[in-house]
Amino acid sequence: QVQLVESGGGLVQPGGSLRLSCAASGSIFGAMGWYRQAPGKQRELVATITRGGITQYVDSVKGRFTISRDNAKNTVYLQMNSLKPEDTAVYYCNAKNLINNINHWGKGTLVTVSS
Repeated sequence: QVQLVESGGGLVQPGGSLRLSCAASGSIFGAMGWYRQAPGKQRELVATITRGGITQYVDSVKGRFTISRDNAKNTVYLQMNSLKPEDTAVYYCNAKNLINNINHWGKGTLVTVSS
């Protein structure tokens, strides 16, 4: 059974940092990524990383967020620096199952940026 478990969310002041982690289990995964959904808005892509380490970011986080992964641990990370109130959202982990091509989602972790 495939599981994606996120951790690392919380409350942080503007300008602060957080590191999100997502541990995937139950299969072998290709591209992994982070999406977010703010209240009243659609879910949007934040960053993705291929198994080989190629990364992609939404323009609004470039230079502030860094995505990385540990293939041996099936874990993807999102280092978030210089956080802004507009980064407030539920952050979801996504991973593509290489066995059956299904995209799996975690349950999400809340990030709140507020003073």
